[in-house]
Amino acid sequence: SVTLVNTHIPFQGKLPHTDLSIPYNEIGRSLDELPKDKDAKIALYCRSVRMSAAAETLVGLGYTHVRDLGGGIEAWEDAGYRLEGR
Repeated sequence: SVTLVNTHIPFQGKLPHTDLSIPYNEIGRSLDELPKDKDAKIALYCRSVRMSAAAETLVGLGYTHVRDLGGGIEAWEDAGYRLEGR
């Protein structure tokens, strides 16, 4: 299982099965919302790629399985899929 986190601000919708929406610039202050297990799988995404720098923050805090979904919401929409909550 993977914790899927939307890091985009302002909120503009989310991919299906998104677990959390945490602004990229607040990810380090939102550890209580993230898995306690530093080996848990976490996937981050934003609208494009600029705000996904949150991955570096989590790795710096000791998380070992952090991934950035390349292309983010834009790639999802370009593939013809719709967002939730929009």
